[in-house]
Amino acid sequence: MASKFEPKVPVKLDPPKDDLITLEELAKADGSEGKKAYVAIKGKVYDVTGNKMYQTGGNYNVFVGKDASRALAKSSTKPEDVQAEWKDLDEKERGVLNDWITFFSKRYNIVGVVQGATNME
Repeated sequence: MASKFEPKVPVKLDPPKDDLITLEELAKADGSEGKKAYVAIKGKVYDVTGNKMYQTGGNYNVFVGKDASRALAKSSTKPEDVQAEWKDLDEKERGVLNDWITFFSKRYNIVGVVQGATNME
């Protein structure tokens, strides 16, 4: 099953970092005006800068600069679903969220963790 998440083109990733990233720093990494684009999932911060889908105007820009755990679990791009909290979700949604973590971890560098995150496992 994990093979379905393999990138079409191999990606060379850096070792994951555990640098603390504040919510303010995460919010500033919104991909606008040449800035980095970061998406957090369960408190881990991924650098999605190179993917146009996360840049301003892209379909997934709603996730950028935030912890998008809940929205990813619900397969939602609604701004109101882009929240860090996921622990109240049902098993199916938790499975979807874990699939997204697998997907991201095979494509994007982990650049840190959200300082004070309460939604990590």
